[in-house]
Amino acid sequence: MSRIFTSVEICAGAGGQAIGLDQAGFEHLALVELEHLACQTLRYNKPEWNIVEKDVRNFSAAKYQGVDLLAGGVPCPPFSIAGKQLGKDDERDLFPEALRLVRECSPKAVMLENVKGILSVKFENYRNQIIAELNSLGYQCSWKLINSSDYGVSQLRPRAILVALKNEYFNSFTWPEKSKFIVPSVGQLLYEEITSLGWNASGWLNKASSIAPTLVGGSKKHGGADLGPTRAKEAWANLGICGKGLADSPPRADFTGMPRLTLQMTALIQGFPPTWKFAGKKTPAYRQVGNAFPPPVAKVVGESIISALKSYEQKSTERTRIENEAA
Repeated sequence: MSRIFTSVEICAGAGGQAIGLDQAGFEHLALVELEHLACQTLRYNKPEWNIVEKDVRNFSAAKYQGVDLLAGGVPCPPFSIAGKQLGKDDERDLFPEALRLVRECSPKAVMLENVKGILSVKFENYRNQIIAELNSLGYQCSWKLINSSDYGVSQLRPRAILVALKNEYFNSFTWPEKSKFIVPSVGQLLYEEITSLGWNASGWLNKASSIAPTLVGGSKKHGGADLGPTRAKEAWANLGICGKGLADSPPRADFTGMPRLTLQMTALIQGFPPTWKFAGKKTPAYRQVGNAFPPPVAKVVGESIISALKSYEQKSTERTRIENEAA
């Protein structure tokens, strides 16, 4: 019987990363999230998961000593080009907390994702500090910029991902290969949903013939349930979508003009399962969607981590068998 691989996740949000890691084969020992509505989303969809509703700064991982994976999508604003890019000087930077948890539970692997801005020259010294800390704890590290569209997600959505494994496992790790399947266009992905109330979308389907621009989740302080700044709205308009806000329901049979996305449609574009539901009103629910790590990307990276752990353990078992036979 194959063994169970375990994980602890911080900054779990609405579950994008957790869904993907679950599909990859990880059993979640704890999902830590501060936002109450996001916790409600997690509990509603996966009541069997252990949801820890608290600030990660007040969370201890000591009881999870030896867990296979510590994962998380630490807050992006400190490194986003849309913000002030204060990095380590931003009070929302939780990389130090993630490193503290690594010290506490000594996981076999670490997976942290963020916006591509963290890979800029501006943050090179900070990345090197993170790597040096992990090296001192017995890990080897790899940063990679991944485009979500390379793994079946119908939007570009570049994400910076840090994978670190203990020294003995690292040489068995390889980044996942790009999907061989053609990613569906926005029109192909949303056709069933956008026509569900009778709208004739045949003309729109031809216009919505490429993948989506990156969804923007926004923050509590700024922005409502729209699809981003002017440039993003223009990109959505090129796909035949009005980006000025979300609709409460798909367009009806007599609708004319450019339709707006519903919350469900944005979740599909982000790669959430069609059955996944979000707690809260439209704006905070959309914030959960827009800030999520696409599940398909988390899945393939999680599978690569499990493959590395399995590979080393199988080789170790074989070495032990040979040594015992020779004794």
